[in-house]
Amino acid sequence: MSFVQILSHLLYFFLPALAMAGVCVICGAWLLGSASAPPWKTRWAWHCVAGALVLISGLVWFDNDGKMATYGALVLVSATLEWVLQRGWQQR
Repeated sequence: MSFVQILSHLLYFFLPALAMAGVCVICGAWLLGSASAPPWKTRWAWHCVAGALVLISGLVWFDNDGKMATYGALVLVSATLEWVLQRGWQQR
């Protein structure tokens, strides 16, 4: 396998985490919009790290990538993390 193919595989493995990070940051600012929340770049970085950890954990746990349970966990972790970063318990 060439170096470009390895990079391509890694990109496509982590792409759901990167996309979910962007969606959560945009939707979190729109729905929760806390003034005391960290900047969007910081929240996006936290989501990328958490999403990557979820995807790697799913790969290790199931010994296969692309399982729906892993993607469900990715959504749950990302939504919970955005709620925590936006301080959702202090809203309203």
